[in-house]
Amino acid sequence: MAHGILIIEDETSLARNIKDYLEEDGFEARCCGDGESGLKLAESFRPDFVILDLQLPGMNGLAVLRHLRARESGIKVVMLTAHGSVQTAVEAIKAGAYEYLAKPVVLSELKRVIDRALEEERTTTALSYFRRRDESRAGIDRIVGESPAILALKTRIRQLVAAEASIQGVPPPVLISGETGTGKELIARAIHVAGPRRQAPFIELNCATLPAHLIEGELFGHERGAFTDAKEKRIGLFEAAGGGTIFLDEIGELDPSLQAKLLRVIETGRVRRLGASREIAADVRVVAATNRPLKELAAEGRFRPDLYYRLSVVTLEAPPLRERGEDIVLLAEHFLRQHARRYGRQPPGLGAQARQALLRYGWPGNVRELRNLLEQIVVFHHGDEIEAAVLPFARDGAAQVLPAEGFVLPEQGVDLEELERSLTLQALTRTGWNMTQAGRLLGMSRDAMRYRVDKYGLRLEDGS
Repeated sequence: MAHGILIIEDETSLARNIKDYLEEDGFEARCCGDGESGLKLAESFRPDFVILDLQLPGMNGLAVLRHLRARESGIKVVMLTAHGSVQTAVEAIKAGAYEYLAKPVVLSELKRVIDRALEEERTTTALSYFRRRDESRAGIDRIVGESPAILALKTRIRQLVAAEASIQGVPPPVLISGETGTGKELIARAIHVAGPRRQAPFIELNCATLPAHLIEGELFGHERGAFTDAKEKRIGLFEAAGGGTIFLDEIGELDPSLQAKLLRVIETGRVRRLGASREIAADVRVVAATNRPLKELAAEGRFRPDLYYRLSVVTLEAPPLRERGEDIVLLAEHFLRQHARRYGRQPPGLGAQARQALLRYGWPGNVRELRNLLEQIVVFHHGDEIEAAVLPFARDGAAQVLPAEGFVLPEQGVDLEELERSLTLQALTRTGWNMTQAGRLLGMSRDAMRYRVDKYGLRLEDGS
């Protein structure tokens, strides 16, 4: 459907020229020669855009503009006048005009103004859509699970949001820790969507995906000429997130030189673009996430201690999937429904053996691994029910477990982590460090073995 443009202009030839020019470009245009007629036509025509002469017979253009804006605050109006002055322009802009052009009107310039206004409207509409979509996908209630760890996490988020309802200034930073794939971004979005900053942007940056010199420009922006390729001024993410939240994922990977600059931005609430001589206020809430032990890294001098303590004013822990019990089944059913809707299919059910296999598996990739696995199953599995044989780790024997009566707990108890480390090393040594074969001996997948090798820092010489 063509955009509608109303031309309120008492110079008949000019109005006709504008109308013909815009209609050739696909717009639907209507003309009238005085303010009163223009307001009546606006009621029935309901234009997207109004081109309005300042000097009209009867009601002048500023009065018409005020009436139009009172009826429809979002309407875009371009004022035209043969008697241009700074004072007139200021009055028009104050009254709500989008732009102000002097006569004689250059039609191509008028068209550029209209195109710019429509592009801004499309961008605003798109941002509004994506914000609503993100809100529907985020929020505390979107964190699926009923395990004690997840219920405690939800309670902590609600307490944090409630405390911020009356806070003055920028809320304190939040540090979310947890293994890869545990849903740290979902937690960050839940904090944003549930809090008072929900109408402002939520912007994220993964600190592990870009080199230091590019991350600096992304975060803080740059002026034209700040470096060789800086041909235009660019605002950074801290400016773009004004009034909202910036989520810095994998903060432990941030270059030390940038850690100092980030600390200063958090402490002062001001940011300086690269190549700029002045600072700009940055009203931004910082949420950071890491899968690394930042406290230990700070103690070892591998992460700035002052930045760690500044980020960890509020801390949240994303529990690993293997510690969430029946949440694994709840999440599996949730992802099956979600993926089935996406592919236009009926969600398959989970068989009893498949449920047990899901509960026994170690999930080194956590929720992300579960979600991706179930999407693959929805795509390729066409039965009504999923059995254990469909699960790759069950086929490899990863779902098999020793009977409980096969092990007698010593009187003095055991160190479970040391036992797991020892069994992992024994299996690797027996199979010549073949991850797949070692995993089969212990009833777990190759990825689960790799996770434990990394977890315990195992090396080939440890088994000699």
